[in-house]
Amino acid sequence: MGATSHQAGAAGRALTADRPSSVRNVVLVGHSGSGKTTLVEALALTAGAVNRAGRVEDGATVSDYDEIEHRRQRSVQLSLVPVEWGGIKINILDTPGYADFVGELRAGLRAADAALFVVSASDGIDGATRMVWDECQAVGMPRAIVVTHLEAARADYTQMANICGEIFGADDPDAVIPLYLPLHGPAGPDGHAPVTGLLGLLSQRVYEYASGERVERDPDPSELTLISGARSRLIEGIIAESEDEGLMDRYLGGEDIDIKTLVDDLERAVARGTFHPVLMAAPAAEGAKQGLGTVELLELVTGGFPTPLERPALTVTAPDGSPRPAVTCDPAGPLLAEVVKTSSDPYVGRVSLVRVFSGTLLPEETVHVSGHGLTDRGHEDHDVDERIGALSSPFGKQQRVLTRCIAGDLACVAKLTRAETGDTLSAKDDPLLMDPWAMPDPLLPLAIEAHSKADEDKLSQGLARLVAEDPTMRLEQNPHTHQVVLWCLGEAHQDVALERLRTRYGVQVDAVPHKVSLRETFGAKAAGRGRHVKQSGGHGQFAICEIEVEPLPPGSGIEFVDKVVGGAVPRQFIPSVEKGVRTQAARGVAAGYPLVDVRITLRDGKAHSVDSSDAAFQTAGALALREAAAEARIHLLEPVAELSVVVPDEYVGPVMSDLAGRRGRVVGTEQAEPGRTRIRAEIPEIEIGRYAVELRSVSHGTGRFARSYARHEPMPPQIADKVREQAEKGK
Repeated sequence: MGATSHQAGAAGRALTADRPSSVRNVVLVGHSGSGKTTLVEALALTAGAVNRAGRVEDGATVSDYDEIEHRRQRSVQLSLVPVEWGGIKINILDTPGYADFVGELRAGLRAADAALFVVSASDGIDGATRMVWDECQAVGMPRAIVVTHLEAARADYTQMANICGEIFGADDPDAVIPLYLPLHGPAGPDGHAPVTGLLGLLSQRVYEYASGERVERDPDPSELTLISGARSRLIEGIIAESEDEGLMDRYLGGEDIDIKTLVDDLERAVARGTFHPVLMAAPAAEGAKQGLGTVELLELVTGGFPTPLERPALTVTAPDGSPRPAVTCDPAGPLLAEVVKTSSDPYVGRVSLVRVFSGTLLPEETVHVSGHGLTDRGHEDHDVDERIGALSSPFGKQQRVLTRCIAGDLACVAKLTRAETGDTLSAKDDPLLMDPWAMPDPLLPLAIEAHSKADEDKLSQGLARLVAEDPTMRLEQNPHTHQVVLWCLGEAHQDVALERLRTRYGVQVDAVPHKVSLRETFGAKAAGRGRHVKQSGGHGQFAICEIEVEPLPPGSGIEFVDKVVGGAVPRQFIPSVEKGVRTQAARGVAAGYPLVDVRITLRDGKAHSVDSSDAAFQTAGALALREAAAEARIHLLEPVAELSVVVPDEYVGPVMSDLAGRRGRVVGTEQAEPGRTRIRAEIPEIEIGRYAVELRSVSHGTGRFARSYARHEPMPPQIADKVREQAEKGK
């Protein structure tokens, strides 16, 4: 690391990999504002992919090029930026850091073979970043850390490197150690001494960037003293993670280990996911050709991060679920690829970003598209053959044509009209299916209505395209409230969804209050008489029925009983009465919510030989039910959810207090995993409409929850009265 130099790839051409060993797939992870996109720009500049500070056109960058991102000044989607360094193609996957777009992060983790955690020297490490680190650790994904924002007045690289060691290396302090120390220039008027270069701990060389390009030199005596103090710990950490006991014995015996052996062991430990080096980087100054630390970072990625060949074999099945042999990364093997992102381009239509795991993807060939496992989010299971369009390599808004995409590489595929994010692509005569990756459940509802009749005609198609692009979004047509509901991950996720509907698909919608499916029931037995008698020219209308209503246990629904004797209501009109009361029950009897859990007994009635009819007895039945309700105590029933909240132990108290303030009943707690507690509670659904946002605030972004319907139960009288008042105002 730092002992060699590489030649950068040229700008303006599509990068094509000819073998999996010449590909590196790396995803950038970090909180919003940590500097991921700026780092991508700096790496692209150093690698010669762009000519000036990552800009490609109209002020957009190679990573944040979408119009929504441009307006919001924030990444909201996964972006692929391919660069070349030393003959190696590096697919850099830039992910949003904001929690609402964690689905894009998950897609990036699925497509990558290693992760680069970007940490701001001025902001530190947030809880969400720690959680992603733990997830990567659980699956053994190789990771490295790069510290940014070194130019900030209070930035301290050494302090931040120590914090990284304490947090990320809590289980193994020898596994998270810096590879370089900062070289500081003269202090400015504010006392801050900028970082102008790096001190290489393994190479014992100095790399200066003050001129705008990397200049290598020997350390002076004071710099050598700094290097020597930190070098021993780094070497011991590398050897400890190399699992070479003989090498450790030689080192402890005083033998000077040659740098090539150390670098080789370092790269093997990084690729295995057992050693996580800490580096630093800063963007290039105006007119400079290289940003601070970017050469060293590119060297680590190409030399230390694993190739696609080192990814474990993938378990696959046939679309019907029957087992198939595991698949390895082989360009000559069976075709196996996955859609990791779907987007729409106004000129070429749907564009699918695809990771090829096996085989070779060619333009204009017919492939099998399998999509399963997301039916609960508004996605239909599908198995279809599709002819793919052109293959291309993205670069900002540009698409550079590719002739093929081999196993281990990523490419964009045009015109896959049925393929959605998470779908599997395989050979049409040998269809395969990969399990979809884990995605967080969208738990923040957004009820929408078309703004106009023209928008209503386009709404269903626009929504279908939206959820096809984003598997973290769920579309619901609620049969009880008759609302169209988009379930999202947060408010920013909602805003971007509405903006995409408007700008991409030309659909203007209005957000409306989300309704909870309330119910009504009788609190006690009551009787009602329905009299529908009208006389006019010709046939009149005559129907009288008397009913009794009594409450039933929860879940009983509507039970209708005929106890008419003596033919007071002719047999042919009994179903008419039942239809009338059931229709009225569906409309509600107090606040407009469906009536449930009652037995309605028809006791008596009267008919006319000429004027009685089906319609008349339907009306009489409805009137009888309304009269009974007017004389009875009507309860409003609200849905209650079972909530499972997982938070770090230090937030258990605040979360339980918050639940209590929402009329929640905690029914138990248990340890979910080390350092985290699961709180199980029952809570009215009306109280948790925005819980996805509010839990994030209470737990500082570290909490997660799941919800499921439990039952309906009576709403407290004071709250029920307010609901009835609102219902009256809405009439």
